[in-house]
Amino acid sequence: MNKTTFVSALPALGCVLLLTGCGLADVGAAAATQGASAAEQAKQAKQAQEKVEKQIEEAQRTAADARAKAEADNE
Repeated sequence: MNKTTFVSALPALGCVLLLTGCGLADVGAAAATQGASAAEQAKQAKQAQEKVEKQIEEAQRTAADARAKAEADNE
């Protein structure tokens, strides 16, 4: 490759690298945002699951208390 060809290819190569770099930065930022969003959704799902489990336990306790009271009333 002669010197003139190399020098004229540098600006084209620079433009390609800049455009590629911008795209990679956007992809990286989008992936980081999606990762944070997924982590937040997982946290919220875990909290919702714990809330439902507590509600089920409370309902079971209430039903057990009602059965015990009904049995005591029948005796």
